Amino acid sequence: MIRSMTGFARREKQSDWGTLSWELRSVNHRYLEISWRLPEEIRPLETELRKIVSRHLKRGKIECGLRLRWNEDALPPLKINSTVLSQLAAGVRDVGAHFPETAPVNPLDVLRWPRAVEDPERDAGPAQESAASLLDEALAELVAARENEGGRLAELLLDRCTTIATLVERARARLPEIRSALRDRTLERLAQLETEVDSERLEQEIVLMVQKMDVDEELDRLDGHVAEVRAILDSGGAVGRRLDFLMQELNREANTLASKSVDQDSTRIAVELKVLIEQMREQIQNLE
Repeated sequence: MIRSMTGFARREKQSDWGTLSWELRSVNHRYLEISWRLPEEIRPLETELRKIVSRHLKRGKIECGLRLRWNEDALPPLKINSTVLSQLAAGVRDVGAHFPETAPVNPLDVLRWPRAVEDPERDAGPAQESAASLLDEALAELVAARENEGGRLAELLLDRCTTIATLVERARARLPEIRSALRDRTLERLAQLETEVDSERLEQEIVLMVQKMDVDEELDRLDGHVAEVRAILDSGGAVGRRLDFLMQELNREANTLASKSVDQDSTRIAVELKVLIEQMREQIQNLE
């Protein structure tokens, strides 16, 4: 399957301990670049999660965001730090001895005191296991989205290949007419000069001119490159870099065709080829 590098996926899972939700976004990039937004409880798994992404994807800039919401019922009970409370109580008594008019201490203020309440330790194991398996599911959804978009782009590329092949055939069909017109123009100009010309030398010069504007090899190479593009698209997989190289080769032949053009129709064909190749190049930038 041909894959685009553009896609989005979202997967959510609810459990007794809470809810996990992954959001994945991908755009085109020369290599595989992964950025993470992870809760602290899941951050120790980043290396393992990176390996999971690498198994599914080869290219693209991937943004991976994970949200973790704990169920309140699953929170461990509040744990008071008795040592800190004893120290606070002793301090309050000392202050009260000097300032008997001081208002009573508010218990809520005491709970806000640093280290008065110990941070509850949650068992992050189930959440970590679910995060890894849920990422696999989200990546499968992302790959499917990228394959759908890749299939659409492949159809567009194949359509343009067909148009290029038609233009190449049109240019090839015009070659005999162009050569004949070149010969006629040369003879007409010589006739206007009203001078004797060695017929053998004239034929040699016409052959040289025809050779300079000959584009048979360029047209054959264009056909060959188009056939290779079709073969690569048919093979599937990560094809972006190979196709990008072929676009450079196609563009080189189109430029040569334009430089050798001796009539308006051939020039128009060369320009149309360059436009099509540029459109293909832009679309290929989104392929994995």
